[in-house]
Amino acid sequence: MSSSKEPSLPQYSIIVPTYNEASNVAVLWWLIKEALDKLPSVTYEVVFVDDASPDGTAEVVRALQKASSNTVRLCCRHAKLGLGSAYSAGLECSRGAHIILMDADLSHHPRYLPEMIRMQLSTGADIVAGTRYTHGGGVAGWNLIRKVTSRGANLLASTLLGARVSDLTGAFRLYSREALKALLMETRSKGYAFQMEVIVRAQYKGFRIVELPIIFVDRLFGESKLGAGEYVQFLTGLARLALTL
Repeated sequence: MSSSKEPSLPQYSIIVPTYNEASNVAVLWWLIKEALDKLPSVTYEVVFVDDASPDGTAEVVRALQKASSNTVRLCCRHAKLGLGSAYSAGLECSRGAHIILMDADLSHHPRYLPEMIRMQLSTGADIVAGTRYTHGGGVAGWNLIRKVTSRGANLLASTLLGARVSDLTGAFRLYSREALKALLMETRSKGYAFQMEVIVRAQYKGFRIVELPIIFVDRLFGESKLGAGEYVQFLTGLARLALTL
């Protein structure tokens, strides 16, 4: 019998869905490592969920795996299958007791990770939600139209759904594994509306939610996935939630 020990499970799994993010994933991984090295007692892994990116994102992640001391995992899917299912796939591939969801395009700066983890540890919250729309939060790199559209969407959804969270469409969040698993099983919205439905269902199910102000920075490299179809999906999802919650 071998005397070697199995590596201990990480405390936190950072799930990052990717599609054509080859220019961003290495920088993101380095920034995550730099941020979490400040918390030497915290163990983590980064799980990239790639939807068959034609730009070679998966190959870049495989190169990171060779240099990462087992902190990088790759979940490959055969096609672009949507954000919600990407999170579900990442959850299946991950091992941490807590899950952090963040975008691959550097809009969610990893410098917030230590404070997000400290807030979760100090409050025992089920969810720590990064928010652009409270004191200390904000956005950088957006034009006025996009700012008004995003803020208006949040205000409309908050009014119709009775939501108490200030940023319903933000994607930078930390969840307990149990909370995220339960929420993903019930969430039906696609695209832009997905984050809204997850956090509103969390409120209605009684999960404890705390907020962390963040500055959201528009992507520097690659193309935005947000288009007219995303806004239609948001309004459709909002209407359905308003009628069914």
